Amino acid sequence: MQKAAIIILNYNGEGTLQKFLPSVIRHSAFPVYVADNASSDNSIDLLKENFPQVRLISLKQNFGFAGGYNEALKSTQGKYRYYILLNSDVEVTEDWDVDLIKYLESRPNVAGVQPKILSYRQPDHFEHAGAGGGFIDALGYPYCRGRFFDTIEKDMGQYDDEITVDWVSGACMAIQSEIFHKSGGFDASFFAHMEEIDWCWRLRCEGYLFKYHGVVRVYHVGGATLARSNPKKTYLNFRNNLATLKKNLPRRDWKKVYPARIVLDALAAFVFLIRGSLDHAKMVFRAHQDLGRIKGYSDLSQNKTCKRNGEIKFLLWEYYVKRRKTFLKS
Repeated sequence: MQKAAIIILNYNGEGTLQKFLPSVIRHSAFPVYVADNASSDNSIDLLKENFPQVRLISLKQNFGFAGGYNEALKSTQGKYRYYILLNSDVEVTEDWDVDLIKYLESRPNVAGVQPKILSYRQPDHFEHAGAGGGFIDALGYPYCRGRFFDTIEKDMGQYDDEITVDWVSGACMAIQSEIFHKSGGFDASFFAHMEEIDWCWRLRCEGYLFKYHGVVRVYHVGGATLARSNPKKTYLNFRNNLATLKKNLPRRDWKKVYPARIVLDALAAFVFLIRGSLDHAKMVFRAHQDLGRIKGYSDLSQNKTCKRNGEIKFLLWEYYVKRRKTFLKS
């Protein structure tokens, strides 16, 4: 069995691959795969003509992020001890992959680790997806060191450390392959967004750890597949966030949390509405309507306690009432 492989998922990302694959190839020690989600553009021709060293996995349809990785990694199962899942719109740095894998090799109980994720457009600031390590509050709202809702912090070395987190970012994470396959992989019904939070939560309930390793840094564009302005992204974020809670909270806790989320999400829909984003407001209500249709729903942790690692209990209270805009208190 070989040590590690880098797997990049692609869907109609011809331009993104052309821009970012060279840095991945230049700075990586491990083989690079591109799993193509049945793109209709010239992605495959580009790979064959310009990047012959990249190993291509062609999928028969667009399975989304969650299902796409599940299908792609079936073809590499048993070949590698570790995987590095990397978004197609990420610029990497020297020794990034070697350092992440070395970290996992010395920590068998760590299922996954992420680097510091900075903004490609503003390299001295954190990026929304993962930033300086991900957590989740008591009501299920994810947040990061370096990113509170839409407030993004400047990187001043404040998170150049190593900590235990609640989840690692799908934008760039190194994971143990055997653990991924034994867990059943991502929940394919999520399609995209928050599948990594659900996966990490399930594994934390089994006693595994997830880590942030701030010595390693990468630069992420974000929104390469779905822009934040797209109502479908709003739908997937709300629906999958609720599904993560419903699947992983003990039933008694879900019954307490969900009524609060109905109220808070209705308020979020109202904010979308007064800002003129009717389509986004509709997506919030549709997310609640479709929650029961998530395939494979079960109370996976109804008899387990999965401790949160984040110290913030109610993110909305801290952000909007106490006006706290950064992870570190001033």
